[in-house]
Amino acid sequence: MRRIFVMSFALLAGASGAIAADIEAGKAKVGVVCAACHGALGASVSDTIPNLAGQKSRYIETQLKALRDGTRKNPIMGTIAAQLSDADIANVAAYFSSLQGVASLAKSDFLPNLAKTGVTFPENYKATFTKYNTINVPDNQQVRYYYANDVAIRAARAGEPLPDGSMLFAEQYRAKLDADNKPVMGADGFFVADKIAGYAAMGRDAGWGAEIPQMLRNENWNYAAFTADRQPRAGVNQAECLACHKPRANTSYLFTLKELTEMAKAK
Repeated sequence: MRRIFVMSFALLAGASGAIAADIEAGKAKVGVVCAACHGALGASVSDTIPNLAGQKSRYIETQLKALRDGTRKNPIMGTIAAQLSDADIANVAAYFSSLQGVASLAKSDFLPNLAKTGVTFPENYKATFTKYNTINVPDNQQVRYYYANDVAIRAARAGEPLPDGSMLFAEQYRAKLDADNKPVMGADGFFVADKIAGYAAMGRDAGWGAEIPQMLRNENWNYAAFTADRQPRAGVNQAECLACHKPRANTSYLFTLKELTEMAKAK
């Protein structure tokens, strides 16, 4: 009995220290950040993103705190949650919980700013860009080749942040498979490329980040994905790219700055 009393008292004590949530503040925070993916009214903008309208506030708080402290792993949401205070989390959770389910796939006012991109396919990249990195992607059975334009290369060589005008580009190839449906490894240690699967690019220019919420903004970087026939891939929401690259602010928002710098200095 004493043990039960002590446990109950601890729970009550914890509850008494809870932050009083502000639904209006939560609504404002959702409109600035969360709505890009989860919708302003808690209806997500993608089949791969959960609806949050009507979800229990305690559950949302628990998940956001787990994402923030790293006990739950998600590279995109971890980045977002890391920028939220306890009060932000409580307010956002209270707002989503206050919504009465989902009547339609409502979208945030700034979602179009995340769906559009200033990056276009660089048709002459083979002649004007320089290849600087190759990686295997076992999960997708792909091999990827990375290229950079001269603006990016000059900055990397000088040890300076990549400026407006920089562009990085990746070819995504399906790996050639053997009889056991496993990627064939080349003598260089990389998968042997077969058919092109698509392309990805990141580039920056003046003003390209102006309409992106600060919590997601990567200075002026924009992102784009293209199909194998070089057409923009439908349904791409830059929020996922922006969130993934956000922690890389100290490396010009690149995952491959080290490889780019090594190539630039050796060239």
